[in-house]
Amino acid sequence: MNLLRNIATVLWLSSVSQAAPQGMIPPVKRDLNFAFGSEKIRGVNLGGWLVLEPWITPSFFEATPDNVVDEYTLTQTLGTDEAATRLEQHWSTWITADDFGDIASKGLNFVRIPVGYWSVTPLAGDPYVDGGYRYLRMALDWARDNNLKVMIDLHGAPGSQNGLDNSGRRGAIGWTQGDTVSQTLTALNKLRDDFASHPAVASIELLNEPMSPNLNMDTVRQFMTEGVNNLQSANVAVAFHDAFIGPTSWNDWGAASASSSLLLDTHHYEVFDNGQLQMSVDQHVSSACGFGGQMTSSNKWTISGEFSGAMTDCAKWLNGRGVGARYDGTFNYNGQGSSFIAACDGKSPGSVGNLAEAERTNIASFINAQMVAYEKAAGWIFWTWKTESAPEWSFKDLANAGIIPQPLSSMNTAACG
Repeated sequence: MNLLRNIATVLWLSSVSQAAPQGMIPPVKRDLNFAFGSEKIRGVNLGGWLVLEPWITPSFFEATPDNVVDEYTLTQTLGTDEAATRLEQHWSTWITADDFGDIASKGLNFVRIPVGYWSVTPLAGDPYVDGGYRYLRMALDWARDNNLKVMIDLHGAPGSQNGLDNSGRRGAIGWTQGDTVSQTLTALNKLRDDFASHPAVASIELLNEPMSPNLNMDTVRQFMTEGVNNLQSANVAVAFHDAFIGPTSWNDWGAASASSSLLLDTHHYEVFDNGQLQMSVDQHVSSACGFGGQMTSSNKWTISGEFSGAMTDCAKWLNGRGVGARYDGTFNYNGQGSSFIAACDGKSPGSVGNLAEAERTNIASFINAQMVAYEKAAGWIFWTWKTESAPEWSFKDLANAGIIPQPLSSMNTAACG
């Protein structure tokens, strides 16, 4: 989930998006355990579990000083022993075996599990605490026991690939500097060696949301190429994020999925710039349907690996701890501000039960349209399974309330015309 995307970034990306060189990626036909391209992916992300995000579990961060804005500053500020105690309590309770049973019962077939490099191949000098990797191992068994497939998503890279709190460290983007790329590949190789043969693992994602405006895209593509090649021997789909340059911008990089088992992950949110925040629900629906059409123009199996029911950025700390919301004009980060659109009252009221009927109807329409749109391509993975107080982002609560259709087969397939 991203933090500082805005309309200027979108316009910049569209101006630089162009065909990438093919790269040295030999086509490899893999023996996959999921029928990508024919069976639709319908999944959820386990956000805020093995990689902390303040907005998903604000109570965890409210018990810390104001300078704690991500997992890096949390462990740095609390120290190893105290951070380990708190994280162990969080890891053992936020997601359990029961969640996997509940996920399966809601008609889903996939989970995407974000994990930071520090849980896989810790680096000397980092303050992060070990322990999350053990829960990843358990999660794969829980998935297997519930007939769910897993995408292991490397969500945070050394140096931070996007400067967002969901990378583990908010602030400067240091990935691609020094040894950070080779360190990232080392983490991916360990994930391959430890888990690629697990019966639940259907995909490994190379890296979540590298922020292309701040990175050399030739370096990013070279990293992707090396990552794919390192996974040649693994019978998993190799997922890669589009780096915000759009799903069709990768058509000339790598072979088509039928011969390469490449899976393109593109994320679609409509709350991180003022223009989108001013759209009506009908405009949001139309935009999502149009994006689904773009996804079908990719020559890779393409999913929306993150999306939500949000049409505002009003959820507490969604943009980062202490940052504020664009919607109500309180956004303030690194000199960037925002203009008042409307009050946040009632837009993210803490629980589904507190949503007004009109909000419930609008969220239901928006989510339904996105599911239909993304199933024009290879499918979708909702962000996220659950939150403490942001109902428009919580699949579990939305499904329990009937805002997400249950069963999923009852969705309105005519939503996109």
